[in-house]
Amino acid sequence: MIKRKKRVPAARPKSSNKNPIVAGDLTPTRAVPQSIIRPDYAESGYPIAKAPKDLRKDEETLERMRLAGSAARTVLRAVAAEVQPGVTTDYLDQVCHEACLNLGGYPSPLNYNGYPKSLCTSVNEVICHGIPDSRQLEDGDIINCDVTIFLNGVHGDHSETFMVGEVDEASKKLIKVTREAMYLGIGAVKSGGPVNAIGRAIQQHAEAAGYGVVREFIGHGVGEIFHHQPNIPHYYEPSATFEFQAGMTFTIEPMITLGSYKAQMWDDGWTATTIDLSRTAQFEHTILVHEHGVELLTVDEGEPQPFMPGNDKTLWPMQVDLKAIGH
Repeated sequence: MIKRKKRVPAARPKSSNKNPIVAGDLTPTRAVPQSIIRPDYAESGYPIAKAPKDLRKDEETLERMRLAGSAARTVLRAVAAEVQPGVTTDYLDQVCHEACLNLGGYPSPLNYNGYPKSLCTSVNEVICHGIPDSRQLEDGDIINCDVTIFLNGVHGDHSETFMVGEVDEASKKLIKVTREAMYLGIGAVKSGGPVNAIGRAIQQHAEAAGYGVVREFIGHGVGEIFHHQPNIPHYYEPSATFEFQAGMTFTIEPMITLGSYKAQMWDDGWTATTIDLSRTAQFEHTILVHEHGVELLTVDEGEPQPFMPGNDKTLWPMQVDLKAIGH
């Protein structure tokens, strides 16, 4: 899930998209057993705790984050297995909700600043924060499913974009380039390096393919707090000179568009779409900076770590093919 910026709703311009996404009906908020440990905003909807000044995590916290990251991976696999034409996004939310509870975790989006569901489902032109509802997935759709789980006092945040049935070649290429852009962004991270190296790598790759890079939504620090510093722009921002240190954890989650990179908001205050209703894709990992190398936290124990010293960097595309390695 992305750190949200407040935006004024914009009128939809004319678009060649003949079948724009329309909001469906919402089911009641799903319950969480009292036995599940909750984040501080679970009841009120308002986050209370603040991130410490030192953003580096100690080893005990990092071990908990590895467990939460692996759990997020497990939940996303459960959701991915149900993505097919005719399935509602509300059903995917149910799968996510129950998978989180079965692992002993709390679905982090639920009531975060009032968000009503446990999963974000962003279809076609929806950039991020789509609210699961009664709309059925259609053959040819693409959908980003954004999972975050609060487990053992920390958050694991992970998302991917999936194809629904038979998808056109333009959407397939968009998904491929977006996936590559995320990993190029991860590969640009190093201890002592600046934040803007990430956006430079992502923007160069996306724009070389003729795509746009969304500016309004960014990656973020994550750990005991759902969203904290550093902010991670996915486009090149010269002023973003914050330097990483070993022990810092954050998300990289670029949103890449077929058309305009500009966003507009629905009246629900959450759903963001491209202003021209062109399709968009997103991928996300939570990562940990080491003195030498970068560790992917939202993976299973047996999966490759291509950004750690001595490992094979050619393995990185394998990280996201859930159906090939998990079903």
